[in-house]
Amino acid sequence: MVSKGHFVRIIAGLWRGRRLPVLDAAGLRPTKDQVRETLFNWIGPDLPGARCLDLFAGTGALGFEAASRGAVEVLLVEKDRKVASQLKANADMLKTTVPRIHNQAAQDCLEQLAGEIDVAFVDPPFALDVLGDLLPVLVAKMHVEGAIYIEQDRTRGLPVLPEGWHYHREKSAGQVVFGLAVKSL
Repeated sequence: MVSKGHFVRIIAGLWRGRRLPVLDAAGLRPTKDQVRETLFNWIGPDLPGARCLDLFAGTGALGFEAASRGAVEVLLVEKDRKVASQLKANADMLKTTVPRIHNQAAQDCLEQLAGEIDVAFVDPPFALDVLGDLLPVLVAKMHVEGAIYIEQDRTRGLPVLPEGWHYHREKSAGQVVFGLAVKSL
């Protein structure tokens, strides 16, 4: 059920200022506007024409923002069926086929994914401890000049990256720590 008054706002681009309803679901935690603004300042020039992946999509704030700013392909991956249905309803409301919504587990999606990803958003629920297993699979799917955004509970800190990757930028805000990982050249 969509909670009265729960929305995420698209910050910039084609759908600037649009408010998307958010489903009231356990563990659903939208990335705050301030954090999204910082992230998209970091990656903004790389978005037009990019192929993006939003694992653990939840509210879809990151994926919809990327699509609004010119990403040509955005895949929102959400395991919860009801949350995925809300993402589809939001895409329908915007009258867009970008992003596409996949109702499946992040690990399953990664194993089936073909092609290279330019930008990946990885913001799992704080209660899950999946990044150690997930990141090695994800980096194998990334374009050589790709970037991975990771957001986690501040008390847990950012995860150790697979060999050949490093944090290009890191920051914290409130209860979250977030970073942008790139391949070491």
